[in-house]
Amino acid sequence: MKKLYLIGGTMGVGKTTVSQTLKMQLENSVFLDGDWCWDAHPFQVTEETKEMVLENICTILNNFLKCTAYENIIFCWVMHEQSIIDTILSRLNTENCRVITISLLCSKEKLIQRLQKDVAGGIRFSDVIERSIKRIALYQNLNTIKIDTSDKDAAEIAKEITAI
Repeated sequence: MKKLYLIGGTMGVGKTTVSQTLKMQLENSVFLDGDWCWDAHPFQVTEETKEMVLENICTILNNFLKCTAYENIIFCWVMHEQSIIDTILSRLNTENCRVITISLLCSKEKLIQRLQKDVAGGIRFSDVIERSIKRIALYQNLNTIKIDTSDKDAAEIAKEITAI
């Protein structure tokens, strides 16, 4: 049976790093970062672009799900509202597939530290820190497995996920 891992979390919590590590730990795995489906300049959030990104994500995930080469499909994105997760799942053919929904969490202090490092490295803009902090609490309300990444490295977290 295939496994579909939906890994959410606020910006800077470690979704991409953990997902890339998980991909390497699991056999016959493939990884999609939702950000790759909406990488635009300028970045525009409208009803049209929100629908477009969901369509892009679901098309790619459905292609992965039907491809016999892959047993483990890993998807990460911010997914800070249950409706985002539910909408994605409603558009996927998950027959013969175990869906595992996870929210990565970390302390406010650790999040700020990680994001400041990214800002200093030119990877992110400074406004991400406040936006990310505002979303931390939203993940407690989701119907997901919660994993605290504060004092763990990506390999430890990926191993924890594979044990689910």
